[in-house]
Amino acid sequence: MERADKGLAFMLQYENVAWYDAGEVRILDRRVYPRKVEFVACKTHGEVAQALTDMVTQSTGPFTAAAMGMALAAYECREKTAAEQIAYLERAAYTISHARPTTVSRMQLITGGCLEAAKAALAAGEGDIAMAIRDYTVAANNRRYNKVGQIAKYLVDMFPDNGTVMTQCFAETIVGQMLKECRERGKNIRLFCPETRPYFQGARLTATVCRDMGFDVTVITDNMPAYVMQQEKVDVFTCAADAICCDGYVANKVGTFQIAIAAKYMGIPVFITGVPDAGHPTKDSVRIEWRDPNFTLQAMGVKTAADGVKGYYPAFDLTPPGLISGVVTDLGIYSPYDLKRYLAQSDLGPYEMVI
Repeated sequence: MERADKGLAFMLQYENVAWYDAGEVRILDRRVYPRKVEFVACKTHGEVAQALTDMVTQSTGPFTAAAMGMALAAYECREKTAAEQIAYLERAAYTISHARPTTVSRMQLITGGCLEAAKAALAAGEGDIAMAIRDYTVAANNRRYNKVGQIAKYLVDMFPDNGTVMTQCFAETIVGQMLKECRERGKNIRLFCPETRPYFQGARLTATVCRDMGFDVTVITDNMPAYVMQQEKVDVFTCAADAICCDGYVANKVGTFQIAIAAKYMGIPVFITGVPDAGHPTKDSVRIEWRDPNFTLQAMGVKTAADGVKGYYPAFDLTPPGLISGVVTDLGIYSPYDLKRYLAQSDLGPYEMVI
């Protein structure tokens, strides 16, 4: 079976996102990558859930880690009866899916798919349920990466030749697939990546993937997007989303809203990649995740603010549909006001919805 991560950057390879093997899940620590290449080793599914909470991996990395965490949970309960294993995995699914509040509905799709794979393996009399879940995850990742490849084709259609593209945060698979598509078409784009404080995902992750895949990439600070759009003639602003609500609102890394405002003012199209989330019928269903405010008072562990100064750290914001030119899906580009039509037409499986 040819894997869909072929030809993508180091950190997009399955084993370098999160991987289960022999009673352990190893997760690439994106908090320190690329200056260090380190993996966090988890011996229990509870440790996997804690790693998700602690932002060891971000973007769509948590979804692969969650699935591998379910494989680890299956290893933990391997000596129990079939009924006891299912009950254990159901509890593990809840723990893992609720590790981060903003992504609960999508995480439930992931862990639910793994649970069904485990039930099928138990019914078939397979001896190693953990490996059955890992095999399911690899196959599901292949389908997901290929679906993202379809999204990339529609997205790259929106890029002019020798165009300039601005991103936000780290859009994981779509970044790799859109660059792979550009490379195959001979479309030579340059990219500007806001740094995305306080974890610097744009500076450390997006920019590294762009560099590794041979593209001209420049990191800018988070207060530069409007100026750069104006001075560098940005053609397109694109990002993925942590949740695309069916009413057209998009939850993504905090800062997306303000970049979309600047793009709208300057007449630059805003394309969001991903698929609508049936678990989020409206923006009111999104719970914005608040993180430790002390992180905004430092930069990569070095304190920058005086003692006694307060921090403020919402992890995401909501971009309204009026600022979005289109939602780019595997079936084409949809108006943010017409997303229910996508759900009626799509045949994506549970895991593939998380793209």
